[in-house]
Amino acid sequence: MADELRLGTRGSRLALWQAETVAARIARSGGPPCRIVTIRTTGDHLQEAPLSQAGGKRLFVKEIEDALLRGEIDLAVHSSKDMPAILPERLAIAGVLPREDPRDAVVLPTPHPASLTTIDDLVALLGQTPSIGTSSVRRIAQLTRLFPSGRFDPIRGNLDTRLRKLDTGLHEALVLAAAGLNRLGFGERISLLLPVDACVPAPGQGIIAIETRESDASARDFVARISDAASAAALDAERALVEALGGGCQTPVGALATPCEDGELQLVAAVIAVDGSRSIRGHLRGPTSDARLLGKAVAAELLAQGAAEILATAR
Repeated sequence: MADELRLGTRGSRLALWQAETVAARIARSGGPPCRIVTIRTTGDHLQEAPLSQAGGKRLFVKEIEDALLRGEIDLAVHSSKDMPAILPERLAIAGVLPREDPRDAVVLPTPHPASLTTIDDLVALLGQTPSIGTSSVRRIAQLTRLFPSGRFDPIRGNLDTRLRKLDTGLHEALVLAAAGLNRLGFGERISLLLPVDACVPAPGQGIIAIETRESDASARDFVARISDAASAAALDAERALVEALGGGCQTPVGALATPCEDGELQLVAAVIAVDGSRSIRGHLRGPTSDARLLGKAVAAELLAQGAAEILATAR
Protein backbone atom coordinates (compact mmCIF):
# COMPACT_ATOMS: atom_id res chain seq x y z
CA MET A 1 0.00 0.00 0.00
CA ALA A 2 1.17 3.54 -0.76
CA ASP A 3 2.71 5.45 2.14
CA GLU A 4 0.43 8.39 1.38
CA LEU A 5 -1.86 9.81 -1.28
CA ARG A 6 -1.22 13.35 -2.47
CA LEU A 7 -4.60 15.04 -2.76
CA GLY A 8 -4.82 18.18 -4.92
CA THR A 9 -7.37 20.90 -4.21
CA ARG A 10 -8.04 24.61 -4.42
CA GLY A 11 -7.31 26.60 -1.30
CA SER A 12 -10.74 28.06 -0.56
CA ARG A 13 -12.41 27.19 2.71
CA LEU A 14 -15.03 25.08 0.92
CA ALA A 15 -12.45 23.31 -1.27
CA LEU A 16 -10.36 22.45 1.78
CA TRP A 17 -13.46 21.16 3.58
CA GLN A 18 -14.12 18.90 0.61
CA ALA A 19 -10.53 17.66 0.48
CA GLU A 20 -10.37 17.00 4.21
CA THR A 21 -13.65 15.09 4.05
CA VAL A 22 -12.31 12.86 1.25
CA ALA A 23 -9.05 12.29 3.15
CA ALA A 24 -10.94 11.31 6.32
CA ARG A 25 -13.16 8.87 4.45
CA ILE A 26 -10.20 7.22 2.73
CA ALA A 27 -8.46 6.83 6.09
CA ARG A 28 -11.59 5.33 7.68
CA SER A 29 -11.91 2.85 4.82
CA GLY A 30 -8.41 1.50 5.52
CA GLY A 31 -6.56 3.54 2.92
CA PRO A 32 -3.33 5.45 3.44
CA PRO A 33 -3.17 8.97 4.89
CA CYS A 34 -3.67 11.83 2.44
CA ARG A 35 -1.38 14.84 2.18
CA ILE A 36 -3.38 17.81 0.96
CA VAL A 37 -1.67 19.85 -1.77
CA THR A 38 -3.17 23.30 -2.35
CA ILE A 39 -3.08 24.48 -5.96
CA ARG A 40 -4.09 27.95 -7.16
CA THR A 41 -6.25 27.85 -10.29
CA THR A 42 -7.05 30.33 -13.05
CA GLY A 43 -10.42 30.95 -11.41
CA ASP A 44 -8.70 31.92 -8.17
CA HIS A 45 -6.51 34.46 -9.99
CA LEU A 46 -9.52 36.07 -11.73
CA GLN A 47 -11.47 36.99 -8.60
CA GLU A 48 -13.00 40.17 -10.02
CA ALA A 49 -13.98 38.98 -13.49
CA PRO A 50 -17.51 37.66 -14.06
CA LEU A 51 -17.33 33.92 -14.68
CA SER A 52 -19.09 34.29 -18.01
CA GLN A 53 -16.24 36.52 -19.21
CA ALA A 54 -13.35 34.79 -17.45
CA GLY A 55 -13.63 31.52 -19.34
CA GLY A 56 -15.44 28.23 -19.64
CA LYS A 57 -15.01 24.86 -18.09
CA ARG A 58 -11.69 23.99 -16.39
CA LEU A 59 -11.50 27.52 -14.93
CA PHE A 60 -11.33 26.06 -11.42
CA VAL A 61 -9.76 22.71 -12.29
CA LYS A 62 -7.16 23.15 -15.03
CA GLU A 63 -4.05 23.58 -12.89
CA ILE A 64 -5.13 20.75 -10.60
CA GLU A 65 -5.72 18.40 -13.53
CA ASP A 66 -2.38 19.42 -15.03
CA ALA A 67 -0.65 18.49 -11.75
CA LEU A 68 -2.47 15.15 -11.81
CA LEU A 69 -1.32 14.47 -15.37
CA ARG A 70 2.28 15.33 -14.42
CA GLY A 71 2.16 12.89 -11.51
CA GLU A 72 2.62 15.61 -8.88
CA ILE A 73 -0.58 14.53 -7.08
CA ASP A 74 -2.48 11.24 -6.95
CA LEU A 75 -6.05 12.48 -6.49
CA ALA A 76 -7.89 15.68 -7.36
CA VAL A 77 -10.98 16.77 -5.43
CA HIS A 78 -13.46 19.06 -7.19
CA SER A 79 -16.95 20.43 -6.94
CA SER A 80 -18.24 18.33 -9.82
CA LYS A 81 -20.18 21.24 -11.33
CA ASP A 82 -16.81 22.89 -12.08
CA MET A 83 -15.61 19.97 -14.21
CA PRO A 84 -15.85 19.89 -18.01
CA ALA A 85 -18.22 17.34 -19.52
CA ILE A 86 -15.29 15.78 -21.38
CA LEU A 87 -12.23 15.21 -19.21
CA PRO A 88 -8.65 15.42 -20.44
CA GLU A 89 -7.25 12.18 -21.86
CA ARG A 90 -5.88 9.80 -19.22
CA LEU A 91 -8.05 11.24 -16.43
CA ALA A 92 -11.31 9.89 -15.01
CA ILE A 93 -13.75 10.42 -12.16
CA ALA A 94 -12.96 7.49 -9.85
CA GLY A 95 -15.71 8.18 -7.31
CA VAL A 96 -18.00 10.70 -5.66
CA LEU A 97 -19.24 11.43 -2.15
CA PRO A 98 -22.95 11.37 -1.18
CA ARG A 99 -24.75 14.38 -2.61
CA GLU A 100 -25.61 17.36 -0.43
CA ASP A 101 -28.83 19.31 -1.16
CA PRO A 102 -28.45 20.21 -4.87
CA ARG A 103 -30.85 23.16 -4.91
CA ASP A 104 -30.09 26.86 -5.20
CA ALA A 105 -30.72 28.94 -2.09
CA VAL A 106 -31.81 32.54 -1.59
CA VAL A 107 -29.93 34.33 1.18
CA LEU A 108 -31.24 37.63 2.58
CA PRO A 109 -29.35 40.22 4.65
CA THR A 110 -29.38 39.82 8.41
CA PRO A 111 -31.58 40.45 10.21
CA HIS A 112 -34.20 39.34 7.69
CA PRO A 113 -37.97 38.88 7.90
CA ALA A 114 -39.64 35.65 8.95
CA SER A 115 -38.69 32.69 6.80
CA LEU A 116 -40.19 32.52 3.33
CA THR A 117 -42.10 29.47 2.17
CA THR A 118 -42.87 30.10 -1.51
CA ILE A 119 -41.57 31.88 -4.57
CA ASP A 120 -44.56 34.22 -4.30
CA ASP A 121 -43.37 35.20 -0.81
CA LEU A 122 -39.94 36.01 -2.24
CA VAL A 123 -41.31 38.13 -5.09
CA ALA A 124 -43.61 39.98 -2.69
CA LEU A 125 -40.71 40.73 -0.35
CA LEU A 126 -38.13 41.81 -2.94
CA GLY A 127 -40.47 43.57 -5.35
CA GLN A 128 -39.98 43.76 -9.11
CA THR A 129 -36.56 45.45 -9.25
CA PRO A 130 -34.31 43.80 -6.67
CA SER A 131 -30.52 43.75 -6.73
CA ILE A 132 -29.53 40.07 -6.63
CA GLY A 133 -25.94 38.93 -6.37
CA THR A 134 -25.03 35.92 -8.50
CA SER A 135 -22.35 35.18 -11.09
CA SER A 136 -24.17 32.24 -12.69
CA VAL A 137 -25.61 32.65 -16.20
CA ARG A 138 -27.90 29.68 -15.50
CA ARG A 139 -29.33 31.28 -12.35
CA ILE A 140 -29.74 34.69 -13.97
CA ALA A 141 -31.58 33.20 -16.96
CA GLN A 142 -34.09 31.44 -14.69
CA LEU A 143 -34.45 34.21 -12.11
CA THR A 144 -35.09 36.77 -14.86
CA ARG A 145 -38.33 34.92 -15.49
CA LEU A 146 -39.32 35.65 -11.87
CA PHE A 147 -37.87 39.18 -11.73
CA PRO A 148 -38.02 40.59 -15.30
CA SER A 149 -36.84 44.02 -14.08
CA GLY A 150 -34.35 42.71 -11.54
CA ARG A 151 -30.66 43.67 -11.50
CA PHE A 152 -28.26 40.75 -11.35
CA ASP A 153 -24.79 41.68 -10.19
CA PRO A 154 -21.71 39.45 -10.39
CA ILE A 155 -20.39 38.46 -6.99
CA ARG A 156 -17.14 36.56 -6.50
CA GLY A 157 -14.94 35.68 -3.56
CA ASN A 158 -15.23 33.18 -0.75
CA LEU A 159 -18.50 32.61 1.07
CA ASP A 160 -17.64 34.84 4.03
CA THR A 161 -16.84 37.70 1.64
CA ARG A 162 -20.09 37.28 -0.26
CA LEU A 163 -22.18 37.23 2.91
CA ARG A 164 -20.39 40.31 4.22
CA LYS A 165 -21.14 42.18 0.98
CA LEU A 166 -24.80 41.19 1.32
CA ASP A 167 -25.06 42.25 4.97
CA THR A 168 -23.46 45.65 4.29
CA GLY A 169 -26.16 46.48 1.74
CA LEU A 170 -24.48 45.85 -1.61
CA HIS A 171 -27.27 43.45 -2.58
CA GLU A 172 -30.84 42.76 -1.49
CA ALA A 173 -30.34 39.00 -1.86
CA LEU A 174 -27.81 36.40 -2.93
CA VAL A 175 -28.48 33.15 -4.75
CA LEU A 176 -25.93 30.47 -3.86
CA ALA A 177 -25.67 26.70 -3.84
CA ALA A 178 -27.32 25.30 -0.73
CA ALA A 179 -24.62 22.61 -0.59
CA GLY A 180 -21.79 25.04 0.10
CA LEU A 181 -23.79 26.90 2.73
CA ASN A 182 -24.68 23.67 4.52
CA ARG A 183 -21.16 22.24 4.39
CA LEU A 184 -19.58 25.34 5.91
CA GLY A 185 -22.16 25.73 8.66
CA PHE A 186 -24.15 28.58 7.12
CA GLY A 187 -27.35 26.61 6.59
CA GLU A 188 -29.23 28.94 8.94
CA ARG A 189 -28.63 31.78 6.46
CA ILE A 190 -30.84 30.11 3.85
CA SER A 191 -34.08 32.08 3.56
CA LEU A 192 -35.65 30.01 0.76
CA LEU A 193 -34.62 26.90 -1.16
CA LEU A 194 -35.60 27.48 -4.78
CA PRO A 195 -37.85 24.66 -6.02
CA VAL A 196 -36.62 22.82 -9.09
CA ASP A 197 -39.65 23.93 -11.10
CA ALA A 198 -38.46 27.53 -10.64
CA CYS A 199 -34.68 27.06 -10.88
CA VAL A 200 -33.12 23.81 -12.07
CA PRO A 201 -29.72 23.36 -10.40
CA ALA A 202 -26.39 23.16 -12.19
CA PRO A 203 -25.41 19.69 -13.39
CA GLY A 204 -23.36 18.09 -10.61
CA GLN A 205 -24.31 20.68 -7.98
CA GLY A 206 -23.83 19.29 -4.49
CA ILE A 207 -21.57 16.41 -5.56
CA ILE A 208 -17.88 16.19 -4.64
CA ALA A 209 -15.95 14.32 -7.35
CA ILE A 210 -12.57 12.61 -7.00
CA GLU A 211 -10.46 12.47 -10.16
CA THR A 212 -7.51 10.16 -10.80
CA ARG A 213 -5.27 9.04 -13.61
CA GLU A 214 -6.93 6.16 -15.46
CA SER A 215 -3.70 4.16 -15.16
CA ASP A 216 -3.43 4.50 -11.36
CA ALA A 217 -5.20 1.32 -10.27
CA SER A 218 -4.16 1.72 -6.64
CA ALA A 219 -5.58 5.22 -6.23
CA ARG A 220 -8.74 4.25 -8.10
CA ASP A 221 -9.24 1.33 -5.73
CA PHE A 222 -8.97 3.50 -2.63
CA VAL A 223 -11.48 5.96 -4.09
CA ALA A 224 -13.90 3.21 -5.15
CA ARG A 225 -14.16 2.12 -1.51
CA ILE A 226 -15.72 5.45 -0.51
CA SER A 227 -17.76 6.21 -3.62
CA ASP A 228 -21.54 6.63 -3.36
CA ALA A 229 -23.31 4.65 -6.08
CA ALA A 230 -26.51 6.72 -6.18
CA SER A 231 -24.66 10.02 -6.51
CA ALA A 232 -22.33 8.53 -9.12
CA ALA A 233 -25.29 7.45 -11.27
CA ALA A 234 -26.92 10.88 -10.94
CA LEU A 235 -23.68 12.58 -11.97
CA ASP A 236 -23.27 10.23 -14.94
CA ALA A 237 -26.73 11.17 -16.20
CA GLU A 238 -26.23 14.90 -15.73
CA ARG A 239 -22.76 14.95 -17.31
CA ALA A 240 -23.94 12.87 -20.26
CA LEU A 241 -26.71 15.39 -20.86
CA VAL A 242 -24.28 18.33 -20.82
CA GLU A 243 -21.90 16.48 -23.14
CA ALA A 244 -24.70 15.74 -25.61
CA LEU A 245 -25.81 19.39 -25.56
CA GLY A 246 -22.26 20.68 -25.92
CA GLY A 247 -22.87 22.86 -22.84
CA GLY A 248 -20.16 24.42 -20.70
CA CYS A 249 -19.74 25.97 -17.29
CA GLN A 250 -21.32 29.31 -18.13
CA THR A 251 -24.21 28.21 -20.32
CA PRO A 252 -27.84 28.31 -19.17
CA VAL A 253 -28.29 24.55 -18.66
CA GLY A 254 -29.80 23.02 -15.55
CA ALA A 255 -30.04 19.31 -14.80
CA LEU A 256 -30.94 17.22 -11.78
CA ALA A 257 -31.11 13.42 -11.59
CA THR A 258 -32.98 12.08 -8.57
CA PRO A 259 -33.06 8.44 -7.42
CA CYS A 260 -36.57 6.93 -7.30
CA GLU A 261 -37.82 4.33 -4.84
CA ASP A 262 -38.09 1.71 -7.57
CA GLY A 263 -34.38 1.95 -8.33
CA GLU A 264 -34.77 4.17 -11.37
CA LEU A 265 -33.46 7.69 -11.93
CA GLN A 266 -35.61 10.67 -12.83
CA LEU A 267 -33.77 13.35 -14.79
CA VAL A 268 -35.15 16.87 -15.13
CA ALA A 269 -33.31 19.38 -17.31
CA ALA A 270 -33.80 22.86 -18.71
CA VAL A 271 -32.20 25.14 -21.26
CA ILE A 272 -33.05 28.80 -20.81
CA ALA A 273 -32.41 31.86 -22.97
CA VAL A 274 -29.99 34.21 -21.22
CA ASP A 275 -32.61 36.98 -21.18
CA GLY A 276 -35.24 34.60 -19.80
CA SER A 277 -37.41 34.97 -22.89
CA ARG A 278 -37.57 31.25 -23.60
CA SER A 279 -37.28 28.13 -21.49
CA ILE A 280 -37.51 24.52 -22.59
CA ARG A 281 -37.61 21.48 -20.35
CA GLY A 282 -37.22 17.76 -20.63
CA HIS A 283 -37.66 14.92 -18.17
CA LEU A 284 -37.50 11.15 -18.33
CA ARG A 285 -37.07 8.18 -16.03
CA GLY A 286 -34.82 5.24 -16.66
CA PRO A 287 -32.79 2.47 -15.05
CA THR A 288 -29.93 3.63 -12.83
CA SER A 289 -27.68 1.21 -14.72
CA ASP A 290 -28.33 3.21 -17.90
CA ALA A 291 -27.69 6.64 -16.39
CA ARG A 292 -25.64 7.93 -19.31
CA LEU A 293 -28.27 6.76 -21.82
CA LEU A 294 -30.89 8.60 -19.78
CA GLY A 295 -28.84 11.80 -19.97
CA LYS A 296 -28.47 11.48 -23.72
CA ALA A 297 -32.19 10.80 -24.14
CA VAL A 298 -33.20 13.94 -22.23
CA ALA A 299 -30.65 15.94 -24.20
CA ALA A 300 -32.24 14.66 -27.42
CA GLU A 301 -35.64 15.78 -26.10
CA LEU A 302 -34.27 19.27 -25.44
CA LEU A 303 -32.54 19.46 -28.82
CA ALA A 304 -35.80 18.51 -30.52
CA GLN A 305 -37.39 21.53 -28.85
CA GLY A 306 -34.68 23.95 -30.02
CA ALA A 307 -32.01 23.81 -27.33
CA ALA A 308 -29.19 24.16 -29.86
CA GLU A 309 -30.47 27.55 -30.99
CA ILE A 310 -30.75 28.85 -27.42
CA LEU A 311 -27.26 27.64 -26.53
CA ALA A 312 -25.73 29.08 -29.71
CA THR A 313 -27.22 32.48 -28.86
CA ALA A 314 -25.98 32.22 -25.29
CA ARG A 315 -22.43 31.54 -26.42
